[in-house]
Amino acid sequence: MRLRQVHNSSLRSLRSSNPRITKSLDTHKHVSNEKHFNKPSLKTDSDIVKSNIAITNYMRIGQCDSAQRLFDSLSKRSSVTWNAMISGYLSNNRFELAHQMFDKMPERDLVSWNVMLSGYVKNGNLGAAKLLFDRMPERDIVSWNSLLSGYAQNGYVDEAKMIFERMPQKNSISWNGLLAAYVQNGRMEDARRLFDSKEDWAVVSWNCLMGGYVRKKRFIDARRIFDRMVVRDEVSWNTMISAHAQCGELMEAQKLFDASPKRDVFTWTAMVSGYLQNGMLDEAKKVFDEMPEKNSVSWNAMIAGYSQMKSMDMARALFDAMPCPNISSWNTMITGYAQNGDIAHARHLFNQMPHRDSISWAAMIAGYAQSAHSEEALSLFVDMKRDGERINRSTFTCVLSTCADIAALELGKQVHGRTFKAGFESGCFVGNALLAMYCKCGSIDEAYDVFEDMADKDVVSWNTILAGYARHGFGEKALSIFNSMKAAGVKPDEVTMVGVLSACSHTGLVDKGSDYFYSMTRDYGITANAKHYTCMIDLLGRAGRLNDAKNLMKNMPFEPDAATWGALLGASRIYGDTELGEKAAQMIFQMEPDNAGMYVLLSNLYAASGRWGDVGKMRLKMRDSGVKKVPGYSWIEAQNKIHTFSVGDALHPQRERIYSFLEELDLRMKKEGYVSSTKLVLHDVEEEEKEHMLRHHSEKLAVAFGILTIPAGRPIRVIKNLRVCADCHTAIKYISKIVGRVVILRDSHRFHHFSDGLCSCGDYW
Repeated sequence: MRLRQVHNSSLRSLRSSNPRITKSLDTHKHVSNEKHFNKPSLKTDSDIVKSNIAITNYMRIGQCDSAQRLFDSLSKRSSVTWNAMISGYLSNNRFELAHQMFDKMPERDLVSWNVMLSGYVKNGNLGAAKLLFDRMPERDIVSWNSLLSGYAQNGYVDEAKMIFERMPQKNSISWNGLLAAYVQNGRMEDARRLFDSKEDWAVVSWNCLMGGYVRKKRFIDARRIFDRMVVRDEVSWNTMISAHAQCGELMEAQKLFDASPKRDVFTWTAMVSGYLQNGMLDEAKKVFDEMPEKNSVSWNAMIAGYSQMKSMDMARALFDAMPCPNISSWNTMITGYAQNGDIAHARHLFNQMPHRDSISWAAMIAGYAQSAHSEEALSLFVDMKRDGERINRSTFTCVLSTCADIAALELGKQVHGRTFKAGFESGCFVGNALLAMYCKCGSIDEAYDVFEDMADKDVVSWNTILAGYARHGFGEKALSIFNSMKAAGVKPDEVTMVGVLSACSHTGLVDKGSDYFYSMTRDYGITANAKHYTCMIDLLGRAGRLNDAKNLMKNMPFEPDAATWGALLGASRIYGDTELGEKAAQMIFQMEPDNAGMYVLLSNLYAASGRWGDVGKMRLKMRDSGVKKVPGYSWIEAQNKIHTFSVGDALHPQRERIYSFLEELDLRMKKEGYVSSTKLVLHDVEEEEKEHMLRHHSEKLAVAFGILTIPAGRPIRVIKNLRVCADCHTAIKYISKIVGRVVILRDSHRFHHFSDGLCSCGDYW
């Protein structure tokens, strides 16, 4: 009796919440009168049919428990009843319950086996599907097609072909299943052979083959298929119009458009998109205005076209005129504003969105990251997690890149944990971002652990870890990675060789670097480009071989660029060659008159030579040219925040404590033999004033703050936007010994690992 009461209550709830199925439920007349409760259970076939309908309806609306209660209350069940339960559980992704029901079934018919087989296939469990298939007492064409479809949809094309060849009979589903498998996996030659082996293909099969050729950019083959078609539908015409538009044949696309016997909204949108893809905004807008009917895809295509052409006012006008903007419309606008540098408007729209998805959050986070608003990007990521939105691969990659930019290692580790839970860690896309994050945050050992754990490594993975070791100054380890890369059968590319030459440059391996440079065309088929020559000139210059560096530049097969001259200027500064430095600087000023860094390098060279008059002239030249020196900043992650320091910083809330600690450190360093490099101060002032100016450089403030706030035993990681000055480099060596701490400093050129009074660069930088 209790079961009947529960069942009646469930049906009443079902009727009130789902009027669409009330009629079908009413056909199952449940006893609601007390005098009927003592009647026998359902016995007739008619009653079983009604129960089966009710079970199916319960399952259709997701009320699995109600279906189970009704099933349990039945005294008589047919195979259809069991199959309705199994199918219902499968459609509601309750696979284990479906499996249990199948195992309990007293007698299974062919439908039962096929339903369970389909369930295994839909859940991607092909091994279990094959075992079940082999156990089946009988099979029909549905059984064979289910297994074939499972292999095909999961990319096991050869296995799908074997099933196809074993099939005792085939229908159009079988043929189309194998054809689609070939096309979806890019095996167009196999697809064409299969297609040519049969004549009576339906129009959907012709469209499938033609679409495959279009995706592979084989437009001539696609057009041949189109021309052979006896019957064409809207999909045929739309596919071919899009194909011609994609390859820039707008006149042919327009001819097909005009000849199309029936145009739907997709036909018109194909033309709009074609013009937009070729930068023909006016033509696209003309077609758009003529459209008899527009859908969200049409509007969004036009909005995206204006955004890509930086016409955000026109994009906004269309967005405001759109009858029913969907979430893609909002995302397109946000991305457009962000990519065009208008982050304020992007955030304003983001805040106004009625609903957001992962793409909305990713677009906004990427916008902040790309416009150098790193802290805002990370803050928004935290909000995204709090909001419960699912984080996709692109968001993880963007956030990891942002963590890398500002050396936010602790937050990067938290993000790493989330990527692991999401199952993204082992793939190349996120794995490479993790690699770069650990490398740029100064944790090269953890970067290598990620590299080792990656299930799939591509050339980017190898290049990232190689460049990481190079930038950290571990040249021999970088070259060992290079040898492992070749042994793994991964072909080095141009980026690889830049990393190899940089490793040699940062470590002073001149002979090895020269061997790699002159043999990379012969060994790897790589022609040296400007970056390779710049690395080689930097390598020779750092080693003091300035004449060799000049001769190499003279014999380059192309004109040197500003970066190449910059390498020569840097070497001139190290070895005090003012004449060569002046020549290099003049060439750079002609190419990049706004390059403030080169003015500073030349000023340093003049200051080191005591040529204060020339230092003053450089300042005047910068002022007259409107060039502003890039201010030096240093960052450190501590107390779950990013702390930023500038030279002589007076804004940090703990500035008095930091300055007091630096004064104490200065006295202790001098007792150990430290002497300030006052020649680096670009001002002709007293020595005492120069010492004071050097003492409060941003990297020293950041290091001092790190010592005061980061627990002992943990490295202090600092990042600087410019190159570390020689005085700070010397001072931090002393500090690391005095306080017994490891300091990892990343500047604009490389990493420096300070420990016990030494630096990993060996003072070769």
